[in-house]
Amino acid sequence: MDVEICVQGCSREAGDGELSDDDRRDWAGDLTALPCPVATELWEDWFQAWLVALQPNLSPIESYELSLRLTGDREMQQLNHQYRQQDQSTDVLAFAALESALVQPQALQSTLPLYLGDIVISVGTAQRQANAQEHSLDVELAWLAAHGLLHLLGWDHPDEESLNRMLKQQQVLLEIVGLNGKTG
Repeated sequence: MDVEICVQGCSREAGDGELSDDDRRDWAGDLTALPCPVATELWEDWFQAWLVALQPNLSPIESYELSLRLTGDREMQQLNHQYRQQDQSTDVLAFAALESALVQPQALQSTLPLYLGDIVISVGTAQRQANAQEHSLDVELAWLAAHGLLHLLGWDHPDEESLNRMLKQQQVLLEIVGLNGKTG
């Protein structure tokens, strides 16, 4: 199983996984050149482990690609308004490429990674949620990324029962990468 991930929205690695007060204000304001709260290599490890565990069997060569955008509340509110007609920020949005009617030609399917789609996470909202839940920003970002990945793979939560199934699967995914502290 192979996964390629493009992490966008930050330009340097953070030191300890927590944001300073200045960084928190910057994420809320969508300024550029912000520290990545989680190293790109760690994101790659997490998504790799999650895809191995989930075994989506969507790519004949077991190779996947996705993008992850870390942003602030302002951009997230704009995206949420544009794509979901909700004029407020949210914590995570997922744009599944597999929902598209376009089918990749067979020749490409056997040579290129399957593009799953885009996950967008508001770091400002994630930090507030982490503080409220009394766990680290890393745990909250992993929780939101796992939620987004499940959406990219076709999971949804139109009712309470399916939401509970999805939340349980997110908890399993966090445990796979050695994180705990989030229970739903």
